[in-house]
Amino acid sequence: MNDDVTQYINKTQPWQIDVCEKLRAMIGESIPGVEERLQYGKPHYLKNGHYAAVIAVAKAKVSFMVFNATDVPEVKGFLRAMGAGERKTVDIKEGDDVDYAALAGILEKTTATL
Repeated sequence: MNDDVTQYINKTQPWQIDVCEKLRAMIGESIPGVEERLQYGKPHYLKNGHYAAVIAVAKAKVSFMVFNATDVPEVKGFLRAMGAGERKTVDIKEGDDVDYAALAGILEKTTATL
């Protein structure tokens, strides 16, 4: 675990800390040997030097974005495309019931070839 990422997470609201720590654990379990670092002011996760995911905290949400996601379909109200669809993002708000297993499945798919 990266101390800079821990500090980033610990500066957020209590519910956001909980979500971020669960995402962080899920990423660690889904990507063996994942590299965690604070880059561009946000926690980034890399596999074999390639971007895999990023966590971004805003005032009223936590965004979780996966890279290399062209083949992952959008899910209305859950997973939206960014850019040309190579990135997909989930916005998590306070009180949301988060399906971490579904996010892990997406992450495993998007990092399988990295």
